[in-house]
Amino acid sequence: MATRLGDIAPNFTAQTTEGEVDFHRWLGDAWGVLFSHPGDFTPVCTTELGTMAKIKGEFAKRNVKVLAISVDPLESHHGWVKDINETQSCTMNSPIIADSERKVAMAYDMIHPNADDKATVRSVFIIGPDKKVKLTITYPASTGRNFAEILRVIDSLQLTAKHNVATPADWKEGQDCIVVPAVSDADAAKLFPKGVRKIKPYLRYTPQPNR
Repeated sequence: MATRLGDIAPNFTAQTTEGEVDFHRWLGDAWGVLFSHPGDFTPVCTTELGTMAKIKGEFAKRNVKVLAISVDPLESHHGWVKDINETQSCTMNSPIIADSERKVAMAYDMIHPNADDKATVRSVFIIGPDKKVKLTITYPASTGRNFAEILRVIDSLQLTAKHNVATPADWKEGQDCIVVPAVSDADAAKLFPKGVRKIKPYLRYTPQPNR
């Protein structure tokens, strides 16, 4: 069964390159990014894990923990980490789950038979401190993930979780936001003292409220 937006992210206990992880306990009050890889020693995923290692500080300052997963065993992961560090000029600093029995992959519907009936597809799950799934993205094997986009989405999710705003197309940190339709004009004037710019009754902008 698919794991969908708003669902409680399935909990699991698994062995990783940094020891055993009880997912919900490990996450604590942080946000989480769980991202899957079809297999170890694959070229695109090698670049992705290298990129993630280099920008881990960007996730940390947003209170986000990162956890990767592959269906290969732990011994293989450790060998792959050496390759990642060598080829990507980095030091791996996030755990990789060894899911050789595919328990986590099945819980998160990461096995898509029409793509590959054995390996996981390349999915991203962003999970909130309430343990609910906030975003899912699935990439084809040929396209590397855009981590700038993942960070952008986290910024939007964290902002909109606390304020009655949405973020428009291509929004970036610091840009104007959209006042959600459920907020009346009168309430918007109180909630957003920096001002509200009304284009249409349903389209109102306000400066980012947490800046």
